[in-house]
Amino acid sequence: MSTSDGVPLSGPDIGNGARPISETGYPEAQQTAGQCQGQDGLGSSKAVPGATATAIGPPKRPPRRGAKPTPDRPVRALFCMGLKNPLRKMCIDVVEWKPFEWLILLTILANCVALGVYTPYPYGDSNQTNLYLEKIEYVFLVIFTVECVMKIIAYGFVVHPGAYLRNGWNMLDFTIVVIGMISTILTILMKEGFDVKALRAFRVLRPLRLVSGVPSLQVVLNSILRAMVPLLHIALLVLFVIIIYAIIGLELFSGKMHKTCRNNKTGEIMEDPHPCGDHGFQCHTLGSQYVCSKQYWEGPNNGITNFDNFGLAMLTVFQCITLEGWTDVLYDIEDAMGSTWQWIYFVSMVILGAFFVMNLILGVLSGEFSKEREKAKNRGEFQKFREKQQIEDDLRGYLDWITQAEDIETEHDEMPRMQSRKSKPEDEMESTDRLEGDEESAHQVSLWEKKRKEWKEINKRVRKVCRMAVKSQVFYWLIIILVFLNTAVLATEHFRQPDWLDWFQEYTNMFFIALFTMEMMLKMYSLGWQKYFLSLFNRFDCFVVIGSITEMILTNTEVMPPLGISVLRCVRLLRVFKVTKYWRSLSNLVASLLNSIQSIASLLLLLFLFIVIFALLGMQVFGGKFNFDDLQDKTRSNFDSFWQSLLTVFQILTGEDWNAVMYEGIRAYEGVTGYGIFACVYFIILFICGNYILLNVFLAIAVDNLADADQLTTVDKEEGDKSHGGSPARDECSGEECIHDDEDIGDMTSGEEDPGTDVEQYENEGDDYEGQDTEGSKDGHDGEGEDDYDHMEMDEIEGGPEVISARPRRMSEYNITTEKPPIPEGSAFFVFSKTNRFRIFCHWFCNHSYYGNFILACIMISSAMLAAEDPLKATSERNIILNRFDYFFTTVFTIEICLKMVSYGFVLHDGAFCRSAFNLLDLLVVCVSLISIAWRSSAISFVKILRVLRVLRPLRAINRAKGLKGKFFQCNDVSKITEAECHGTYLIYEEGNINRPVMKERLWSRNRFHFDDVAKAMLTLFTVSTFEGWPGLLYVSIDSNRESYGPIHNFRPIVAAYYIIYIIIIAFFMVNIFVGFVIVTFQNEGEQEYKNCGLEKNQVTLLNAPRLIQQHENLSKNHITQMTEQ
Repeated sequence: MSTSDGVPLSGPDIGNGARPISETGYPEAQQTAGQCQGQDGLGSSKAVPGATATAIGPPKRPPRRGAKPTPDRPVRALFCMGLKNPLRKMCIDVVEWKPFEWLILLTILANCVALGVYTPYPYGDSNQTNLYLEKIEYVFLVIFTVECVMKIIAYGFVVHPGAYLRNGWNMLDFTIVVIGMISTILTILMKEGFDVKALRAFRVLRPLRLVSGVPSLQVVLNSILRAMVPLLHIALLVLFVIIIYAIIGLELFSGKMHKTCRNNKTGEIMEDPHPCGDHGFQCHTLGSQYVCSKQYWEGPNNGITNFDNFGLAMLTVFQCITLEGWTDVLYDIEDAMGSTWQWIYFVSMVILGAFFVMNLILGVLSGEFSKEREKAKNRGEFQKFREKQQIEDDLRGYLDWITQAEDIETEHDEMPRMQSRKSKPEDEMESTDRLEGDEESAHQVSLWEKKRKEWKEINKRVRKVCRMAVKSQVFYWLIIILVFLNTAVLATEHFRQPDWLDWFQEYTNMFFIALFTMEMMLKMYSLGWQKYFLSLFNRFDCFVVIGSITEMILTNTEVMPPLGISVLRCVRLLRVFKVTKYWRSLSNLVASLLNSIQSIASLLLLLFLFIVIFALLGMQVFGGKFNFDDLQDKTRSNFDSFWQSLLTVFQILTGEDWNAVMYEGIRAYEGVTGYGIFACVYFIILFICGNYILLNVFLAIAVDNLADADQLTTVDKEEGDKSHGGSPARDECSGEECIHDDEDIGDMTSGEEDPGTDVEQYENEGDDYEGQDTEGSKDGHDGEGEDDYDHMEMDEIEGGPEVISARPRRMSEYNITTEKPPIPEGSAFFVFSKTNRFRIFCHWFCNHSYYGNFILACIMISSAMLAAEDPLKATSERNIILNRFDYFFTTVFTIEICLKMVSYGFVLHDGAFCRSAFNLLDLLVVCVSLISIAWRSSAISFVKILRVLRVLRPLRAINRAKGLKGKFFQCNDVSKITEAECHGTYLIYEEGNINRPVMKERLWSRNRFHFDDVAKAMLTLFTVSTFEGWPGLLYVSIDSNRESYGPIHNFRPIVAAYYIIYIIIIAFFMVNIFVGFVIVTFQNEGEQEYKNCGLEKNQVTLLNAPRLIQQHENLSKNHITQMTEQ
């Protein structure tokens, strides 16, 4: 091989004139005369006159993407060590060695474990484990000190850019190391060092410097950090409001809460002391011996809640703004001063501080989170563009090299071709001999092939029929009905149920397991293994079926007791969401939530680190110090162990009774008269950073997702309107969701299937997996029916007509759309055709704006009158008058329903009145109202509140009904744990005084909230989701024993994980979606004014600014003119 000039090209030929590929991915070649490779390394050819034919290497290897750039290190570190210093070079190599970073991370985790294992004891006591942990602290201190010194030598100390102390995390490490060294030195010299374990707890912040490299977590961290400046402005506003109300409270309520009722004979204060006054609480209601004494009383909550000085007044105002315990403060003030005008102070403080100022934090975090997500998105798109551009440049250079190469001579190929040509006759002879040898078995093979093809054809037809059945709507609704029936059977389980119900549930469970197993096998056979397991929901379905079968076998063979695994079957209720495939808005919401799963997971990781940090800090500061009275039980919310500290911190994050824990922390350090007031700093920082910042990021994510979902819905509607004009059904998927059959909601959630993959491709592959059958696969007959069904399905989803609501929208739905729904096809009541004048008039009348406003006013007035009824006196004059108005409103709503039924039809055709769930609810309410009027009974009027009914949470209620069923019983005598023992009487001593015994009867009772039946379990979980009183229920669950047994202290602490997971999923995130809907709807309503305008809202405001300024100037001139004329 040579060039046109006769210069041979070095390098071996590997056939067809190709050259071997070098390490850089470029073919090995020499540069010909007159050509020189450019310095850019991209392979571009540039003519260089007079250049000789020299051999050069391949193009430069491009820098590895994602590699760390070489750091710009200072020339000297600590003014004495240069870059060539052996010690500094060694330090640089070690601190930049990846295993060294992992070693430090493991050391940090080990230090956190050591801090968590440490058990604080009251009054400075300790044990042998704590002494060992104290010695291990020295090892950690040495490791972190060595790390600190090596980094200072490697990077320098502080003078130049990039120095050790120029990094915030290094400053934290350096501070902790210095404090640890000082503490150790003082401990050795003074035999009693300072307690700096609380500062050591901050060491768990150090993993954040590595976790911050995660892009999704970086978005959350950056959104919080960038929000600090606007949050500081809001903090100043909050501080201003607190100062104003603290000063007002100081002037109005100072010294008013130190009087309480005392027994004038014994001098003892009342049992549950609270303030009293001449115009407030009257002590004589407790008995003639009680008087409102002027003797000093410290006040509520050990003197913490009052307005005696500016500091305590600010603390009290902040507590009221957090909405926790503010009613108790209000009632204490009213007990001391009366209830004439005092409520104005507290109500205005709550409205201004809690409802307005504190919610500004959400606005700031939501805005910053949206900006950070947009920046991260743009950054990712730019990175992809850069990589694409780099690849195109590499390809362009490679193509330039190919186009510059000369024609390759083929003389090297002649010999292999001659050899192959010579070997062909021998191969042909061998193949002929082989065929002659096989002629004897040819007949048997052909018969076997024929039978095999017949079997394959039958199998194909059967699979096709099964596939059509599986993908049919009848099969789909049959499975949905079975799921609901199975859930209904599970919901019948309750505590102390009869034996026949146990028998019924057991055999129905076997029946449903058999049905769902048949469903799974049918889908596996019809869809094929590959297609079946592509769906995430199918995989979960298979897991539940196998788990249920395993549980049934284990329980029936008595290998182990019932595990309750069959309860997973209730999760099949999630199939109901497949109905939402025709509901674009909800589908887009699910898609946007799944897109944010990384941000949610990152926020959960950040929340966990935050809880761990403050739990360890709380252990060091308050561990073993919540012991105040030996005669009273210690509060369950304490910091005496690591897991208990985690629960307490999580409780404070939810805001439930956080003030009560703060009161205990202040008391632990001698109350307000000592250093205890400084303990409130820990709780205030924890509450603000956790509740107001971190938890509001959940809401910010929800708002951002709802905004994305709303945009997707708008785009889908526009595309649906375009395709509705006669365009054929689309087979390709738009966006990242691709729904081809009834099982693909799992595919959408799994994210493992290629959005552009056609389902029929998998079906054909499944049919021909065992062998390519030309008769059944090439003509396309195999998927003919499915194609029609899929096209119809996609047309319904993307291009079909939208379902028209049969009634105008009410309340907040009014005036959102300006386009009125048309009259549906078909006749109403088989009498009124679409062109009937009366029906056209009813349709026009029902959709008139005045009529809609009138119905809206009637709804609001009737709701107000429903609230104004007197439930205690059914025959009162006010109720009689309200009932007459109820007749009027019932008549109005009845006429409305009749007009809509004539306008839209009743139920048979699409878009009919009864095809809408809201219309059915209106019809139910009107029918019950008519029945109640006919019967002259007011007992049925409660059905009017059906307008606000919503579905609660049946799944988790059913699940918990098995785990905590029958375990919330207790005896008032805590020494008895069974109902059989809880009989007779027992003695208690008031206030621990043995001279004041009181005999009480033992009573066996059940907690007001329990999981003994599904209805009560749903109510219990709803109470937990509101955060109100959930810590008490948590500790009752932790103490729960076996069924029908009393509690044992901390018997099952693992139960706390259930409540924490439930609160995070439901209360922190899902409930915030409702708030997000309100915010997004409010934003959209504000943008409706500029919908058809070419300018944005800010641009319109900017253009209107000069006109407003001119009006203001004219208004000012008019005022001045009027003043001068007067």
